[in-house]
Amino acid sequence: MSIKNIFDKFFYLEDIEDDQAPAQAQAMPSKQAPKTTPQEAYYQEAVQKQQTQVIQNRMKKERKMPQQQRNDMIVQNNQQTSNNVVSLQAAASSKNSKLVLIEPRVYAEAQDIAEHLKQRRATVVNLQRIDRDQGKRIIDFLSGTVYALGGDIQRIGNDIFLCTPENVEVSGEISNLTFE
Repeated sequence: MSIKNIFDKFFYLEDIEDDQAPAQAQAMPSKQAPKTTPQEAYYQEAVQKQQTQVIQNRMKKERKMPQQQRNDMIVQNNQQTSNNVVSLQAAASSKNSKLVLIEPRVYAEAQDIAEHLKQRRATVVNLQRIDRDQGKRIIDFLSGTVYALGGDIQRIGNDIFLCTPENVEVSGEISNLTFE
């Protein structure tokens, strides 16, 4: 089998006639991609549409999944691909792990605490330096924030609360001793 026959199977080669001008020969590429028939073009387009549909369906399913299930799926995919691959979300959450200590003096500081929670930072709130009624309002506000973010709020002392977003897991308990 000659080399020309091998190339003819992979590339569509046009023979340049000897009587053509040299400028035309230089402008024309020596190898061109094979021309597709209308049936092949239709098939390729159908395959692309099908792949796009599969990806869109997968994205819709992932949007409907709870966040924890999505995280588990990402971890599972990472374990299947390689041990050297880390999801961006996992890297970002481990890199930005912070614990914020706050002693609010006015109710308006509750929004600042909520911003820390939205940025996935655990927060310890000491309400010992604020009026009792305003402290209750802050805890009510933070309870709603934590609930909306899928986190948790726990009392860890007299007027001291631990607010955690969904990415922080708290283990253990502090006994209910009275410090008065």
